[in-house]
Amino acid sequence: MRVRVRARARARARRPFLPAALAAVVLFAVAGCGSGTGSGASGDPGKAGTTGGSAPEAGSGDDTGADGGEQGGDAEGVAKVPDAFRFTGETLDGQKFDGAELAGKPTVLWFWAPWCPKCKAQGPETAKVAQEFEEKAHVVGVAGLDKPAAMKEFVGSAKVGGFPQLNDEPGALWRKFGITEQSTYVVLDKTGKRVFTGNLPAGEGLAGKVGELVG
Repeated sequence: MRVRVRARARARARRPFLPAALAAVVLFAVAGCGSGTGSGASGDPGKAGTTGGSAPEAGSGDDTGADGGEQGGDAEGVAKVPDAFRFTGETLDGQKFDGAELAGKPTVLWFWAPWCPKCKAQGPETAKVAQEFEEKAHVVGVAGLDKPAAMKEFVGSAKVGGFPQLNDEPGALWRKFGITEQSTYVVLDKTGKRVFTGNLPAGEGLAGKVGELVG
């Protein structure tokens, strides 16, 4: 009889312990989940990286370097660079080129191919305009439709090495600006707005178009 009484007493003593233990486990689990959510929202490494990288991606599209120029690489700086200037490339002499550096000044993009006689005829006037407006506007050649060796030979024979010449053999910039044939000029104002697209025989009229934009 005494054994049964003692067993019942022990059972009564143990009953409250199990719910209390479960409550402690549940409380710990809730606390852990809450802290995880908080760290993810305010500074979880994975989520912070995604958020930090979303502004350049949304702003620069294929621009892998538009946030690395004069804008300092922050989201606000990228937002100030017009879409037309959000591109990167490489010059024919192997130097990295960031289109963001063109923002703030009128810009001429000259799309040419090394085997094109019309392009060669445009060379002298284009080089003249680049020199005349050197401090007020940008002139950039964009070579395509051939191999780098031919492009370099063209630069030397056409005497257009005084301003940047980009190697666009893959045609990325040609597609970006919707260019379908060589010897085409794209003239942009300082905000990146396109004010002219077309062919100017021997570059005639290019100086006037740039002059209107620089004031």
